[in-house]
Amino acid sequence: MKIVDVRIEESILPKKDKDWKFALAANPATEGWVVSIHAEDGTIGYGYASTMNHYGAPHEAVKGALDRLAKRLIGRDSRQIAALLDELDHFMHGNNQAKSGIDCALHDLLARRLGVPICDLFGGPAVREFPSLRILPIKSPADMAKNARMLADKGVKHFKIKVHGEVEEDVARVEAIRAEVGPQAHLTIDANQSYAVKDAIRALNLMAESRIDLAEQPVKANDLIGLKAVTQAVPITIEADEAAYSLDQVMILVRERIVDAISLKITKLGGLRKTFAAAQICDAGGVRYRMGAHVGPMLLAAHAMQLAAALPGIWYASELTEFDGLAEDRWEGLKLVDGVLHHSDAIGCGVTPTTAAAQDLRKSA
Repeated sequence: MKIVDVRIEESILPKKDKDWKFALAANPATEGWVVSIHAEDGTIGYGYASTMNHYGAPHEAVKGALDRLAKRLIGRDSRQIAALLDELDHFMHGNNQAKSGIDCALHDLLARRLGVPICDLFGGPAVREFPSLRILPIKSPADMAKNARMLADKGVKHFKIKVHGEVEEDVARVEAIRAEVGPQAHLTIDANQSYAVKDAIRALNLMAESRIDLAEQPVKANDLIGLKAVTQAVPITIEADEAAYSLDQVMILVRERIVDAISLKITKLGGLRKTFAAAQICDAGGVRYRMGAHVGPMLLAAHAMQLAAALPGIWYASELTEFDGLAEDRWEGLKLVDGVLHHSDAIGCGVTPTTAAAQDLRKSA
């Protein structure tokens, strides 16, 4: 079935929290690009390409890459996903965020034409319920504890505490949140590379008293020696995120036992196929993995959940519900109940544009 058109629409969605901040930036809105691939029979597949400055993918650069990649899809057989993605890799190095949007749209298109969920293309659903791990952006310890309480009241039991490298203040954040949500809640921290190695070891050993389940990317992504040193020095599970930016890098992290776990993201790895391959590498090497922060609209979360459903080896709560923190979304279809995201047998990625969004997409045609 030939591809007759590829459309790229800007997506800028404000967050409910206008002061949303992590160690590397402040993000009052989620930015990206919606990719829609149209087949000659009228079927449309949708994907989302994230803008991710801390991965070297600024907004306009992602659009430029998408424009160039999209031209190579016109007239091609939409079913030949592996061949098309391989050609795009040979044509353009890197640009995984743009390639992820195309990869997801191609899988969505094929699944919709077959009348099945995307997860069926990867072996079918092994997991159907996904507890939310929700992000607590950087604020004062008291304000972060307050935000944790609001999420807990909505049924959330897993929290990711953003920290920024100041040991005493970060430890105070963790202690305040633990005191607020109680002993049954699951706490993780994410430093986004903000610690020096010795500070990371000191901070995490202090935080261990508050029962932290895992610590994500405590040191610089390119400091693999330092990352391994932290892994070996603390009792907390250490997880790579920014350091796991490609299949090659995932292989190194697993082979050298640099971390205990890896945060998988379809956006940074270049789509569903490569993220599935990364999970197989982790499984083979005995390193844990889960689906990391898919910050964006429900469309992005839907694709990530479809792949997660086909990965029985996921060991911990995934970050698939950050769309709940948006002031508005232009997609609908996912079922979030009491902090748990539920997989359904809806075809494709499982979501569709809202009525208003569908009208806008038609106007842009």
